[in-house]
Amino acid sequence: MYKIGVIGDKQSVLGFKAVGLNVFDCSTKEEVKNKLKAIVDEDYAIIYITENFYNEIRDTVYEYDEMRLPAIIPIPGMNGTTGIGLENIKKAVERAVGADILFNND
Repeated sequence: MYKIGVIGDKQSVLGFKAVGLNVFDCSTKEEVKNKLKAIVDEDYAIIYITENFYNEIRDTVYEYDEMRLPAIIPIPGMNGTTGIGLENIKKAVERAVGADILFNND
């Protein structure tokens, strides 16, 4: 059975525990990198990472882009969104269809 995990600062991820997700609170970039690497091999289908940390470890996240699982998805933290999630969707659509059909290069 696949699992869903959430990685980020304690304030941003604690609420996800209430809905049954596995929560990993981290306070540094290195902790996030190490935790991500540790749980990738533990049957996680989806790993959410708060945008602030996602942005800091993009190179590590990109190592898993070609893998079927897990899907690593940025989510807003306590300070709101930085737009990384929307940027990723835009890039995926551009890759799939060969043009920016969502935002017309805005």
